[in-house]
Amino acid sequence: MTNTTSATSIADTIIALGKNARSASRAMAKASTATRNQALLLIAAAIRREAAALTAANQRDLQAAAASGMDAAMLDRLALSAKSIAGMAEGLEQVAALPDPIGEISNMKFRPSGIQVGQMRVPLGVIGIIYEARPNVTIDAAGLCIKSGNATILRGGSEAIHCNRALAILVAEGLAGAGLPAEAVQVVDTTDRAAVGAMITLPEYIDVIVPRGGKGLIERLMREATVPMIKHLDGICHVYIDDKADLSKAVDIAFNAKCHRYGTCNTMETLLVASGIAAHVLPLLAERYAGQQVELRADAHAQAILAGAGYPHLTEATEADWRTEYLAPILAVKIVAGLDEAIDHINTYSSQHTDAIVTEDYSRTLRFLREVDSASVMVNASTRFADGFEYGLGAEIGISNDKLHARGPVGLEGLTSLKYVVFGHGEVRS
Repeated sequence: MTNTTSATSIADTIIALGKNARSASRAMAKASTATRNQALLLIAAAIRREAAALTAANQRDLQAAAASGMDAAMLDRLALSAKSIAGMAEGLEQVAALPDPIGEISNMKFRPSGIQVGQMRVPLGVIGIIYEARPNVTIDAAGLCIKSGNATILRGGSEAIHCNRALAILVAEGLAGAGLPAEAVQVVDTTDRAAVGAMITLPEYIDVIVPRGGKGLIERLMREATVPMIKHLDGICHVYIDDKADLSKAVDIAFNAKCHRYGTCNTMETLLVASGIAAHVLPLLAERYAGQQVELRADAHAQAILAGAGYPHLTEATEADWRTEYLAPILAVKIVAGLDEAIDHINTYSSQHTDAIVTEDYSRTLRFLREVDSASVMVNASTRFADGFEYGLGAEIGISNDKLHARGPVGLEGLTSLKYVVFGHGEVRS
């Protein structure tokens, strides 16, 4: 299908995908754990076998994206290395090794009437996933949906269309090899944005939408979607260096949180430093950041310290900087009086994604964990760990800033629901 295809035919195509997915979801829900795991392992083996073909497809995408003027952060997201291709296969194998949540019964309690009441974990059904740039999402999403007994419709970004098509063939091969319906994972084979509009207004066939993309995409979906969503907007993540911090830890954490990768949602965008330690820690960090040519947008107090340290990439912070997800070698820096001001700043400007404190003070640790209202709150660790793979989920389908239905990295349990089950012995209600 091409971009010249009419909106009507695109809508009809998405409806057909939805019908197929609904049918496949019933087969997936009753498939055994062994069968679903077999599919995952077959897909992993196919990815390793076809690594060269996947690299070639990715190169076609990268060349087209560069020619269109895509920025460096997005090109970084789009690129697949030999390591990341192997990582896709490894992620599937890790998901296969995870306990199967489907059918698990918990919270069983006897009631005075004699009945026993509990909850069973079940698949959500059909999950629509809309994402940009990163082709590894195709495999992460497919793997988690297969393991959790769901069917999925994947609509990747136009910039990754060649790689996503190649991956779709391998996923279908693995499903068929395990005796599962190929329609359990369907990749939308068009770059036309009308497909997104069709997916998000199809509640009769799609049970939930998971958008992974830029702020513009999420805002559009919030306006137009009639299908429930598991979403996140920005990744405006903070690291607060407390005046009771270990300096060595603080420098390593604040450097890694910003410079490990720029184009990810768990990258630090604002550094907060307690005034009592700022004159000691900022020059140490400035030396590290200078090597990466990180631009620091600093408040007046931090500017005075950094200018004194001779930092070459220094500008004045504005109000907008505290609200910006840069996805680039740019960092906002603010000096705060202490923990209270740090928590207040984070809860005012954070996107409720991931925020960290560096401190050796236990009581301040507990306050930060309790009072910072974010999906992941960390102590003495880089924000870059806010990731399903690092959390032991095997992979993630996204990171949710929402409080309902899932929060933080969304793994297997986030793709399931609970229903009540009742066991009786002939009881009737009087």
